[in-house]
Amino acid sequence: MERVDLSDLARTIFERALSSCNVEQAVALKVRVIEQDGSSSLLFEDKSRLELTRFRHVRVVALGKAAPAMLEAFLSRLPLLPACDLAGVLISTLPPQLPRENFEFFAGGHPMPNDASFAGARAVLRMLRTASELASRGEDTLCLFLVSGGASAMMELPLDEEITLADTILFNSALVYSGASIREINCVRKHFSAVKGGRLAIAAKGAECLSIFISDVPSGHLDTIGSGPTLPDTSTVDECREVIRKYNLLDRFPDSVRRLFVSLELPETPKPQDLTARAVTLLDASDLAEAARQHATQLGFHAVIDNTCDDWDYRAASEYLLGRIRNLRREHARVCLISVGEVAVPLPVSGLGSKLVDARVGGRNQHLALYTATLLQSSDEPIAVLSVGSDGVDGNSVAAGAVVSGQTLRAVRVGVLSSDEASDESLYVKAQVALRHFASYSFFQDAGVAIMTGPTGNNLRDLRILLAESPCHMSRETASH
Repeated sequence: MERVDLSDLARTIFERALSSCNVEQAVALKVRVIEQDGSSSLLFEDKSRLELTRFRHVRVVALGKAAPAMLEAFLSRLPLLPACDLAGVLISTLPPQLPRENFEFFAGGHPMPNDASFAGARAVLRMLRTASELASRGEDTLCLFLVSGGASAMMELPLDEEITLADTILFNSALVYSGASIREINCVRKHFSAVKGGRLAIAAKGAECLSIFISDVPSGHLDTIGSGPTLPDTSTVDECREVIRKYNLLDRFPDSVRRLFVSLELPETPKPQDLTARAVTLLDASDLAEAARQHATQLGFHAVIDNTCDDWDYRAASEYLLGRIRNLRREHARVCLISVGEVAVPLPVSGLGSKLVDARVGGRNQHLALYTATLLQSSDEPIAVLSVGSDGVDGNSVAAGAVVSGQTLRAVRVGVLSSDEASDESLYVKAQVALRHFASYSFFQDAGVAIMTGPTGNNLRDLRILLAESPCHMSRETASH
């Protein structure tokens, strides 16, 4: 019998799950246009409704990695009256497929902000303040926010106007590489920024606001997507300062940022009592996990979703997931363990900000995959472990992630790292050196197991797929069951 390639099956499940979570398809399935009594409305999956006919002015702010797809999907369906004044701002890494009149595009930076991040933030604030003025004159005005992951870097403007872009990049680098969870990171960002933590909604005061999200954060934490630019903030200045203390960040911040956070006058973010916010979630990580589960089931696997290790250190997460699938395979001949969420990979810093001790290329998914490869035992075979970013980008690499098996450390060509970097030529030692130097992409590029998708136009957190079989289920006939 021909042996099943579980690594290929893991890739197939990922690709099918991502395709099932297509933005255009989600809008078509979950947002309906209702025409009734001469008025037009949008009806969302959660039964909330937005009546559109009455608005004279509509302002659209589209932010994040999925922003171009969200913008096109919604604009093609908005039943606006011909006399309605439509304008907007798109901030993403990719331009719109169909440029539209009265829309500005800014190529915001990611994973770090750039000049366009600042310029885009200023453009958004100008537009929203104008919308607020229109609303104050009694002119019905809608501000529609289309927000997805990555917006935190792509749109940024410090509260203190004297803080430069260079210092903002150092600030963000220190946060991202601190080992803090995404909720902790965004808590600090909200109290740094003039456009996060509900401050866009405050700028649009008086206009009707609706936020539509593609979520890259844990369920129930919408106010952390893009650092919550349109929703009231549940975090506080005190919590922000506690995160800074916990991860010893103050000494890593540049002087201008340090002065902001030690100031007794650091302003609090808008709270639930300060603004009323309507929000709808279009897609989140649970959609991705469920799609993966369905496709794995179709391939004959007993599929289980377990997100317990979300926000864990990568070592603890890897060990937990391996332990879980080892237990599952005792009860089922073909098993698939699915886990969505992010893991923490603390990086060493040297001097100001987060200058890496070693500047090699990788990301948290490849780092976790490589660490997992070092833990696999011969008794685990056959097994495959895939870890990938649904946005198609893992860290500062061009890969989305990687897939490993028990063969990975026996199949990589000799010469992944130079001989002076490892005294022992064994691949296991080379993997350990790559982990120590955060060089996972270089390692996997040589192995041919890096997953390359390019930017997917979506962002539903990271996905891990673990597949395992018993020897009696190793034929391709069974795989196509």
